Amino acid sequence: MAEKMEDDELEFPGFPYQPYSIQIDFMKALYRSLDRGGVSMLESPTGTGKTLSIICSSVQWVLDRRQKEKLKIESELPNGNKEDKVGSDDEPEWMRSFVPSKDADLVKKKASKKKSGLVKYDKRRAYGISKGAVLSNVGKEENDGLDVNENEFLLEEYESEGEEGSVGGGGKSKRKGGRGDCSSSDDEDRNDGSDEEEVEEKDFKIFFCSRTHSQLSQFVEELRKTVFPGEVNVVCLASRKNLCINEDVLKHGNSGCINERCLELQKKKKDKVSKVKVLGVEGKIRRSKASSGCPMLRKQSLQKEFREEVSQQGALDIEDLVQLGKSLGTCPYYGSRSMIPAADLVVLPYQSLLSKSSRESLGLNLKKNIVIIDEAHNLADSLINMYDAKVTSFQLDLLYSHIEKYFTRFQNLLGPGNRRYIQTLMVLTRAFLRSLCGDLDAVDSDNIFQTSVAINEFLFSLNIDNINLVKLLRYVKESNLIHKVSGYGEKITSLQKVPLLSENGESLAEGSILSSFRALVDILASLTHKDGDGRIIISKARSACHKPQGGTLKYVMLTGEKIFSEIVDQAHAVLLAGGTLQPIEETRERLFPWLPPNQLHFFSCGHIVPPQSILPISVSHGPSGQPFDFSYSTRSSSTTINEMGLLLCNLVTVVPEGIVVFFSSFDYEEQVHDAWKASGILERLMKKKCVFREPRKNCDVELVLKEYKETIFRGVKQDVVVPYNGAILLAVVGGKVSEGINFSDGMGRCIVMVGLPYPSPSDIELMERVKYIESLGDKNYTKTSNWDDEHYTTRNVQASFSILRSCKRRGKDYYENLCMKAVNQSIGRAIRHVNDYAAILLVDRRYGSSDVSRISASHPTNKLPNWIKDSLVSTTSNYGEVHRLLHQFFKFNKKRGPQ
Repeated sequence: MAEKMEDDELEFPGFPYQPYSIQIDFMKALYRSLDRGGVSMLESPTGTGKTLSIICSSVQWVLDRRQKEKLKIESELPNGNKEDKVGSDDEPEWMRSFVPSKDADLVKKKASKKKSGLVKYDKRRAYGISKGAVLSNVGKEENDGLDVNENEFLLEEYESEGEEGSVGGGGKSKRKGGRGDCSSSDDEDRNDGSDEEEVEEKDFKIFFCSRTHSQLSQFVEELRKTVFPGEVNVVCLASRKNLCINEDVLKHGNSGCINERCLELQKKKKDKVSKVKVLGVEGKIRRSKASSGCPMLRKQSLQKEFREEVSQQGALDIEDLVQLGKSLGTCPYYGSRSMIPAADLVVLPYQSLLSKSSRESLGLNLKKNIVIIDEAHNLADSLINMYDAKVTSFQLDLLYSHIEKYFTRFQNLLGPGNRRYIQTLMVLTRAFLRSLCGDLDAVDSDNIFQTSVAINEFLFSLNIDNINLVKLLRYVKESNLIHKVSGYGEKITSLQKVPLLSENGESLAEGSILSSFRALVDILASLTHKDGDGRIIISKARSACHKPQGGTLKYVMLTGEKIFSEIVDQAHAVLLAGGTLQPIEETRERLFPWLPPNQLHFFSCGHIVPPQSILPISVSHGPSGQPFDFSYSTRSSSTTINEMGLLLCNLVTVVPEGIVVFFSSFDYEEQVHDAWKASGILERLMKKKCVFREPRKNCDVELVLKEYKETIFRGVKQDVVVPYNGAILLAVVGGKVSEGINFSDGMGRCIVMVGLPYPSPSDIELMERVKYIESLGDKNYTKTSNWDDEHYTTRNVQASFSILRSCKRRGKDYYENLCMKAVNQSIGRAIRHVNDYAAILLVDRRYGSSDVSRISASHPTNKLPNWIKDSLVSTTSNYGEVHRLLHQFFKFNKKRGPQ
């Protein structure tokens, strides 16, 4: 009862408006979750002010908790043992003001580095050259023709730690999660060159993460509506692609190349810092002045000014940070990263928080802090996808060619440790190429042949199971081999007039050596996981001329349990939030099966809109009486496509403003659009509403949405005469439109879901996850008890259907849940506030049922959100009833107007 009274006394003064009852309930539930700690799941439909509720309750809790901690300390000081208290009056002033620095840790790190195996190998001394001498023409002859300009590519000698490396200091090097741990970019990424002062981090820092940068910007926009930007320190993190202001770097286009170029510039900076110039025979040296390779990081005073400006201006989103960086002429990417220690609220994308290597690179400390993961409906899949790794045959070919050239050039100058490890890398690269080139007779022309194998089976099949991959990866990381080989390869490529050719005669002149090397390292790190944690997917292809066209090796992570446990074990509380989180049992089994169901705190609230503002209808038949069946085998029939077109022709006569139609894929949307164009249906639609299509490229979506909105706005504006009464947007489930775009008011008066968007059964990675999930919780299950390993091709999906049919519960539920989560995300784009209204049409007879009482738990409509399911109208073969309901619905809401 006391807890109930305390709950009733909770207030959230930071909420900028008068909150609705469901918002108060949500904020209280979140506040209680933070009190308890552990894992909680909080579900609130889109459009109910979920983001604002998260902000006001979580930040309020942090402020309250810190105040309680402060009062507790103050109350204990007079009666406690003063000699044991930091800041006691008995202590001298210098001790009370002393804050432990990290110098001791730095000394330990330096000492550890000395023991790591890197020893300067002085080849000049080995050849009898005096310490102060410069390599001359005579020296070149003794150094096997090594040019002064090539000296930068020579590796320092590497001495192995011995067999203890195989267990990594008591088995700890067998990483639980991150392939990125062995990426040589990690250390560089941590070294941004800034000399900022050490800041003591506060407890109960909030890490808020979401899937896309646009969602993070929306979060910051909501945060600005509150009083909290003036009370807490906020920093927003993003990728280099979104924050970089160096045009020479941005011109590389994709994220991978931008990351590589940025790291190369940081590498140049480090080289300049450590470069030693040898002057004369007496050996006098002069160190060059430290400076960054990137012009946006050369003045650390500007980085400090950047941090001060962000602190003064409060909550800044990604665009604000970019503009501030441009105005000051300093890097917003590293500037925002340097603010993490002093921040109370860190806003960041999924990858930065959920990936272990990214957390370590950014220096994120989760201990005693709060993690809030928004849009968590597909968290398990998003998490394990971050740990996938892939390398192509082209990359392997390119890499092997450059490693071989590097080894040939420098082998006489390398010590035995370097030679041994480089030769091992060449053996592995050849073995991987061999796995992609063999048995091509089984591959049909213009087809892809895929097979799935376990990690150990893959290693044994290539006879590489005796190689210590953990020690090899440590060597790659500590020796800086990636940049040595890449730098030398790029130099040779730039000087070579004749392009490098692979064994198949393909040109290797294009492509990044650096990205190829990192792809190989990622695959090698993946092979150090436990045998049952993932699968290796081998894809081979043959062109029409029966020559190898290329292939890929891909590691697919299957379990997120250990990855997620690292976050849960460190954080004070982990909150999963979203519009549709159910079924929660699947998430629990995949991410935290160790957590008893009674210790998983779940909260769900209804929608803020009244029932009369929503009209969900399952449409089983079209205007001419034809049944709607968009299953894989019948969706392409001309009858089905034409009937769908007739339905839209009727809808444009009764639905005002905007209609959004969701298809299962871009390919199917294109097929339907072309068929409507040929039959004249598209022309009929264009007489009423302008038709727009979601582009495949995300960068083009904003322009299409702008034109779509402007067309609707002009169509409903009374003093403007236009040829269209609104617009239609043909969109795709899983595209950008379905994930993060809000279609409030006239932009989404009617949402049409065409069919059930089940994922493609030909996806071998998906089938591996289905098999793995089917095995969860089954003690008698063995990997080969239910299925034999199947071979997949792009034209044969029978193996996949066979797997799905053999699933008893979990695997089948997972496959169906993927479909319905996508449906719920798409239809949730409409109705974004209390005065909004919209109709939702679920077009497929599989949505309908004549007897609601006999609907099974696995029926699609049972997996709809409660606020939609409770109002769902199921129609049979009478389309006239659908048209009548729509007419009444829009007539009523138009008269009702804003409340």
